[in-house]
Amino acid sequence: MSLRAELRVVRDRFRLDVDLDVAPGEVVALLGPNGAGKTTALRALAGLTPGGRVRVDGAAWDGLPVRRRPVGVVFQDYLLFPTMSALENVAFGLRARGVRRAAARAEAARWLERVGLAAHAESRPRALSGGQAQRVALARALATGPRLLLLDEPLAALDAGTRVHVRAELSRHLGEFTGHTVLVTHDPLDAMVLADRLVILERGRVVQEGTPAEVARTPRTDYVAHLVGLNLYRGVAEGGTVRLDGGGVLTVAEPADGPVHVAFPPAAVSLFPQAPAGSPRNTWPVTVAGVEQHAHTTRVRLDGAPPVLADITTATLADLRLRPGDALWAVLKATEVRTYPITGAGGG
Repeated sequence: MSLRAELRVVRDRFRLDVDLDVAPGEVVALLGPNGAGKTTALRALAGLTPGGRVRVDGAAWDGLPVRRRPVGVVFQDYLLFPTMSALENVAFGLRARGVRRAAARAEAARWLERVGLAAHAESRPRALSGGQAQRVALARALATGPRLLLLDEPLAALDAGTRVHVRAELSRHLGEFTGHTVLVTHDPLDAMVLADRLVILERGRVVQEGTPAEVARTPRTDYVAHLVGLNLYRGVAEGGTVRLDGGGVLTVAEPADGPVHVAFPPAAVSLFPQAPAGSPRNTWPVTVAGVEQHAHTTRVRLDGAPPVLADITTATLADLRLRPGDALWAVLKATEVRTYPITGAGGG
């Protein structure tokens, strides 16, 4: 049966109002801008912040003290005890739940072997790498047999090189975990790789949820569009034309009617110093607002109707010699544009 949580937290001017369902074995990632309520939701699930009604397999956790909740937590900075060995850190959660010392150490040793750290059982946290410390924290959380695993930015403290390897390892361990997992992250790649379902929070409410593929294909807020790297607009469609709310008109390949979202990748936008003659594609004048390196391409921010992001190659950048204020023409094929109906919050 699923975990069902009704999270209602009011603090100063902020209100968290979130309903959350997590199936056994499912990993749900909470994403959102700073201040959206992700960490508040995690603390409410753990019982650290009042306002969370949680039921698992039909049993209510309301009123249970934190120490009696079958919850494992991996914090962003891991919170390993610096004076304890890796073995003692993993055994700590078991000891706190009344397991005798010898049995706790034996179980901790099994978990360290499971995460590939048996040889580091006697090492203290300062002697471990970031990836090793993360695995010790994960072993400590899982050793107690939690029904709910909470991960708060578990990879944020790692450098880019370590992160790739540890992300793959974490994905494997989460795939073997039969309980319910909720992950908080700012990194879209962590969410896409680790999570079965994404729940997007903004201003304390769910604005979109779905599988990673669904959310990436059909972003419904500017934050989500930025997260998955798409240009996103709202407008009203009439046949093969969409009149955008913020100004401008786009031609689309698939006719639609009524209020729609319009989305397309920055790589679909081409830039020209003059308007292409006789082109049936979408063409409109733009002005360069900014140029920045983005992954292996150059991202250009352009003002116009509509304003747009365009990804161009280094060779194109050299040819156009772009500078802020330069006047250009943006060109977009109608076949690159995706439209989908505007629906209420939480739609996929």
